[in-house]
Amino acid sequence: MVQTGEMTANFTDPDLLAQAIIDKVGRKVVLGLPLGLGKANHVANALFARAMADPSIHLHVFSALTLEPPRPKSDLEARFLGPIIARTMGGYPALAYAEVQRRDALPGNIQVDEFFFQAGTRLGVESAQRSYISANYTHAARYLMDRGVNVLAQLVAREGDRYSLSCNTDITLDLLAARKAGRADFLLVGQVNDELPFMPGDGDLPREAFSHVLDGEAVQFPLFAPPKEPVSEAHYAIGFHAASLVPDGGTLQMGIGSISDAVAQALIVRHRHTGAFRETLERLSPGAAPRHVEPFEHGLYAATEMFVDCLLDLWKAGVLKREIEGAVLHGGFFLGPRAFYTALREMPREDRAKFQMKAISGINELYGDEDAKRAARVGGRFINTAMMVTLLGAVVSDGLEDGRVVSGVGGQYNFVAQAFALDDAQSVITLDAVRGAGPKAASNVLWSYGHGTIPRHLRDIVITEYGVADLRGRTDRDVIAALLNVTDTRFQGPLLDTAKAAGKIERDYAIPAAFRDNTPERVSAALASVKAAGLTPALPFGSDFDSQELALLPVLGRLKAAQADPSAMVALAWKGLRGDPLVSGLRRLGLDRPRTPREYLTALVVRGAATP
Repeated sequence: MVQTGEMTANFTDPDLLAQAIIDKVGRKVVLGLPLGLGKANHVANALFARAMADPSIHLHVFSALTLEPPRPKSDLEARFLGPIIARTMGGYPALAYAEVQRRDALPGNIQVDEFFFQAGTRLGVESAQRSYISANYTHAARYLMDRGVNVLAQLVAREGDRYSLSCNTDITLDLLAARKAGRADFLLVGQVNDELPFMPGDGDLPREAFSHVLDGEAVQFPLFAPPKEPVSEAHYAIGFHAASLVPDGGTLQMGIGSISDAVAQALIVRHRHTGAFRETLERLSPGAAPRHVEPFEHGLYAATEMFVDCLLDLWKAGVLKREIEGAVLHGGFFLGPRAFYTALREMPREDRAKFQMKAISGINELYGDEDAKRAARVGGRFINTAMMVTLLGAVVSDGLEDGRVVSGVGGQYNFVAQAFALDDAQSVITLDAVRGAGPKAASNVLWSYGHGTIPRHLRDIVITEYGVADLRGRTDRDVIAALLNVTDTRFQGPLLDTAKAAGKIERDYAIPAAFRDNTPERVSAALASVKAAGLTPALPFGSDFDSQELALLPVLGRLKAAQADPSAMVALAWKGLRGDPLVSGLRRLGLDRPRTPREYLTALVVRGAATP
C-alpha cells in the first residue's frame, strides 16, 4: 500500500481527504488515532461521516484518551465551570464518534476500541465498556498492528517542509519502526495545527513520511487545554512526603493532576527553602526516619511517559537539570493547559531541544539499549496515583469491582515493573486516604477489593496524606501494620479488626500512638507554617481562573464538603441569611438576582459557605 518516495498529497478539505484515503485503502478502514491531544480530529470526523452515511464502509477506530470537556454534575457546577470550559476548551472540535458512542448508537459497520478512557467519562457507556482493551501502554502498538491498521491520522506541527509529531511520538514512532521493518503497512496522515510546538528529535519527520497532509485555515483549532486543578492540603501533604523520597541526581516520572503539582512544588520548596521543607516534614511525620531534604546540586532527569507542565516548572526552578544526551526530559506524549503549549512553542529552540519526545517503548521499558537506560535512570522514583489500596498492598487504579473501567492501566504497570528491575529505584503509589466527606466519607485503604491494577507482589511505596508506607519485601503482617499507619483514624479500628480476624496480625496488636491522630485537622496544622509563608498556593503553576473564580474556589470547596451532610447544608443556609452578600461572586454564578426557590436556596448556601 505504502511506497516510499511517493509524493505527499495536500488537502484543505477533510471530506476530499477522507475519500482519497478510502480510494487508497479500500472500504475497510482500520484507523489508529494517538492517545490524547494528537488526534487528527477533522480527518477522523470526515471518515466517521463517510461510514455513517455508507454502511458498506467499515470503520474500525483504535485509540485511547478521547478528550471531551467535563460535563458538570449539578446546576451550580454548570454555572461555575461553563465559562471556564468555554474559555479553555471552546473551539475544540468534538470527535463525532465519541458522541454517538455515548448514546450507544454506533452502527454495525463502525467499531471504536480504546485502551484508556478519560477518567470516569465512560462509566455509563455500555458500548465503550464492552470495547475496552486492557493493555499496557507499551503493548498498544502491537494490538493495533494485530487489527491490521491501515491509516494512522495524527495532529502535527510544521516548520517549512518538516513535520513534528510534537505531542504524540509515543506509539507513532513504534509503528513507523514496524513499517520500516516490513511488519506493518499503513498510511501516515498528518493534520497541521499551528498551536502545536515543533518538538525537535525523533519525531521531526520529512514531508515524505506522510502520504497525505491536511492543512488550511478551515481546519485549524485551539488545542484541548484542561484547566489546572487546585491543590488541596491533603495533596500537599502527599507531595511533601513524596518529594522527600527523591534523591539528588535521581530520575523522575509523574503523571497529570494536582498530586503531581504538589510533588513538583514540594521539590521546589526543598530546593529553595530547605529549612521550611525539613520543618514541614517533621510536623507531618514526627520522629520519621531521615529522608532526602537536601537542595538539588546535581538535579533530576525525567524519563516519563507523560510530559506534564509542572516538569517544565521544575526545569525553570533549576531542579530538573541533569542531562542525558543533551536532554533533561525524555517523554512520550504531552497534554496540559494552554500556557504550557505556548511556553513550549515560544521558547528558544535550543531550550526546547532539552525536552525530547520519544517512542513509548523506549520510555516505559528497559528493553533496547538497556545498559544506557540503566545508567541514565539512576535513583528512579516513579510516582503514580491510585484510587484505592488493600491492606495487603494490591493497588486499584483503573476500574471498579463490578468490571466497569474508570480509566485504564496505561503505563502504570510498566513503571512499577521498571522500579523493581532497576537497582536503586522505587515505585511510589499516591492516594488520598479518604474519599467523600461527612457521613459519606469512606476509606481508600481497604481490606480487600474485587479488582486490581498492580498485584500485591509488586507492592513498594504507598503514600497518603498521613505518611509513607514502605512495603517492598515486607511480610503480610508488616505490610498491614505499615498501611494502617497511613490510614485515616476514623477507619483504622475496623480494618485492624478484620486483619486480626483473618489471622494476619496478632490479636493483641495496637496501632502505635503516633499514628492514631491521622486526621485532616492534624495535616492542616502541620502545613500551617509553610502555607502562611506562601509556599503552598492552591495553584502553584499558574491558573486559568480569573480573580472572581479564584475567590469562589474555597467557597465552593466548603460547599462541596458540606453536601454529604444535610445538617451542614442547613447550617450554611442559616449562615447565608446573615452572611456576606458576596455580590460579585453571586453575579459570576448568575445568582445575584435569584428567580426561583431553588436559585434562592443555592444563593443562600453559597453565601453561607463564604461567611467565616
